[in-house]
Amino acid sequence: MAFGINRKELIEWKTKAGNGEISFLTHYWLDDRFPDCNTVTKAACTDRKKLVQWGRSYGLRPEWIHDREDLPHFDLLGEKQREILKKENKYYQLQKLEKRKKG
Repeated sequence: MAFGINRKELIEWKTKAGNGEISFLTHYWLDDRFPDCNTVTKAACTDRKKLVQWGRSYGLRPEWIHDREDLPHFDLLGEKQREILKKENKYYQLQKLEKRKKG
């Protein structure tokens, strides 16, 4: 279940990914398998080859790609999520959710 994002952000993410860009979307997320994580970042791109190459630059394996809804993506969690968002200058997405949670 995704929450903490609006329809505009979702459409922008899908559009960028559909245009062959590595696109990031961070949202609140709950999964009993990962009790220490309450957010996830989806790094998506419809150009699977480009996504694989991008993922390798961060040590992500191709077999970790989720092939759902014609929008292949990696799920980024925890410290890896923070590391990648900072390097990609997208850390504001995570900070926005953390501020809401504290506020």
